[in-house]
Amino acid sequence: MAEDFAKAVEDGLHLAKRVYLGKDRASMEAPKPPLPPVQALADWYLPSAPMVYAVISDPRMVDNPDMPSYQPHVHGRCDPPALIPLQMSGVDLEVDCYGDTAFVQVSGKWRVHCVMGSRSCDCRIAFPMGNQGSILGVEVDLPGKSYSTELIGVEESKVIEKLARPQDGGFLEPHIFTLTVPQVDGGTNIGIKLRWSQKLSYNEGEFCLTVPFSFPEYVTPAVKKISKKEKIQLNVNSGIATGILCKATSHPLKETKRQAEKFSFLYEAEILTWSNTDFSFSYSVSSSNIFGGVLMQSPPSYDRDQRDMFCVYLLPGSQKSRKVFKKEVVFVVDISDSMQGKPLEATKAAISSALSKLGPEDSFNIIAFCGEAFLFSTAMELASEEAIERATTWMSAKSTMGGGTNMSNPLEKASEMLSNTIGSVPMIFLITDGAVEDERNICDQMKKRLTNAGSLSPRIYTFGIGSFCNHYFLRMLAMIGRGDFDAARDLGLIEVQMQKLFSKALSTVLADITIDAFSDNGQIEVYSSCIPDLSFESPLTICGRYQGRFPDTLKANGVLGDMSNFVMDLKVVRTKDIPLDRVLARQQIDLLTAQAWFSENKQLEQQVARLSIETCNISEYTRMVLLEKNKLDKANESSGALKKGDPGAPKRVLLQSLSVGFGDLIATAENIRPGAVEQKLPSAAEAFVKATSDCCGRMCHHCCCMCCIECCSMMNNQCAILLTQIFTALAIIGCLECCTLCCCGQNGQ
Repeated sequence: MAEDFAKAVEDGLHLAKRVYLGKDRASMEAPKPPLPPVQALADWYLPSAPMVYAVISDPRMVDNPDMPSYQPHVHGRCDPPALIPLQMSGVDLEVDCYGDTAFVQVSGKWRVHCVMGSRSCDCRIAFPMGNQGSILGVEVDLPGKSYSTELIGVEESKVIEKLARPQDGGFLEPHIFTLTVPQVDGGTNIGIKLRWSQKLSYNEGEFCLTVPFSFPEYVTPAVKKISKKEKIQLNVNSGIATGILCKATSHPLKETKRQAEKFSFLYEAEILTWSNTDFSFSYSVSSSNIFGGVLMQSPPSYDRDQRDMFCVYLLPGSQKSRKVFKKEVVFVVDISDSMQGKPLEATKAAISSALSKLGPEDSFNIIAFCGEAFLFSTAMELASEEAIERATTWMSAKSTMGGGTNMSNPLEKASEMLSNTIGSVPMIFLITDGAVEDERNICDQMKKRLTNAGSLSPRIYTFGIGSFCNHYFLRMLAMIGRGDFDAARDLGLIEVQMQKLFSKALSTVLADITIDAFSDNGQIEVYSSCIPDLSFESPLTICGRYQGRFPDTLKANGVLGDMSNFVMDLKVVRTKDIPLDRVLARQQIDLLTAQAWFSENKQLEQQVARLSIETCNISEYTRMVLLEKNKLDKANESSGALKKGDPGAPKRVLLQSLSVGFGDLIATAENIRPGAVEQKLPSAAEAFVKATSDCCGRMCHHCCCMCCIECCSMMNNQCAILLTQIFTALAIIGCLECCTLCCCGQNGQ
């Protein structure tokens, strides 16, 4: 899907050559950077900042809306449509950071500069989000209409008759969201607001924010007289400490306010070209030791749950020399046929990297599984250089095997191997791309086993590959095992994401964490009943609700890497400046959804749906709709005169499901590989692949003719001869449409 999008953008840039600006100005042709390798084509043309594209099916409409030119006649249609990047006339980036969570809003103005004033086209918005980004909403302002997104319950969505096509709204990639606005007139100025949340990364006591903000050169207006303003507003409320220090920034920010744990920065300038680098910012917290606290807040008025909210946070500090735990690690790896190729190779590389980080006092084992289990060793092996080399060789020789996917047996074997550990943290890493029928039973069995294991029972870390595995089963299993869960739906990120999970687990500095007030207190609800360990690579957040009186201080207890006891008082602070409901929403929705799946509890599902709608975070129990409002009816709407059934009420279009789902048993049983896409090749195209392969060395995927697309800027005699032959052949077989891009010409010539 991303490849198709990239090809459509590439063709759109070729088609944009038809737009003429006058004698003294060049056409709206993109600059000609070095061509990317074929395998990197998708990355080359995918958005690296918020973008808007004109969706062009009929190339005859492509022209300057202000200065029409006499273009040569073109035949046929673009199928699939080409995407012409629209030029941007202004952009504001506003970021509010609270602890390790950032809320991002991008406001921009784009113009449909490439479509005749008498014609209209769909406009596709596409924007990438940063680390663990979660879409919150989109608003579009047009001269006569406005559009906005909204979340509704699944039951309510069933009565909406109009269903959007997949290309009209959804995730192009896990971090890139797209939305199509229908029929915008040529020459129209479009105002757009995009909102999402994302996480700040954490390393050695330093928080780092990166927001995609690198615009390609071809979105800069060709007319130099147009004012181009770029603005960045950054507000940071650490909420956790007063000793914070700004470390680095990508753009020339000016500090405008500083007050204890809060500070603000501003950058505003008239520019010649838009930002060509992502916006990044980092700050450190001046504490070398473990520290933490508790934030409390009353719920907002719209919240149906009127119990107060709390958030316990623990940070590992910046002292990297602190002793970490001795480790006993078992890797449980899915090698079913669906893992063939990139998933398994990336997994092998990540495990090899993790083994290299083990010390000589640590021990490990590897269990590969499909329908049966295969052990690297019958017992745990000390992490000597010789043992790691043997394990790496054993893993390298392992290939995928047919049969089903049986997780229960290898997990039981891993638990048995770690049942008698002393003075170390035992860890199980489960890596899979599939779903199994007995997932709830696996959770039940592991819960019983770990409860009986007592202190420092095996930690379970889970990693999902693709969307066929049940992410909520893997999250629930990690919750039960006091570990963590991560996933890579993008196959290119498997190794990187997996290494992050391994590194976080292997850097545990505080284990067996308990909070005294949570024990046997019926007035306090903690969303995660099993508190995970604190890693040097990540802060720890524990959230929940309470009613009645909350203690003035809490006491955190745990075990340090040298096996000594750790006790710390946590000060409770009631805050008004941090919107805890929004900051904690994503975490709450994910944890509660996993619990709702495990317990099959309808009340929990309803609770998740309400939280999703109130905080604008997508969930498994809500759907996103696109609302279209006519500005002429705004007065009636504000007075309450319009209702959903009225002709003038906002029109609603139901977008495709945006959630990941609960796994796919059929795809797992059939060993369908993650990211597999059915390849479709038009039969008419096959007849002309060979005939056109010598034309200019490139094929047009827009139509069944497979014509050369380089002819849009120049047509040599060979091209002309071949095209004549192709059109003659098409006439014989009855094909009525041919490639459009070959006929676009250059600026009326």
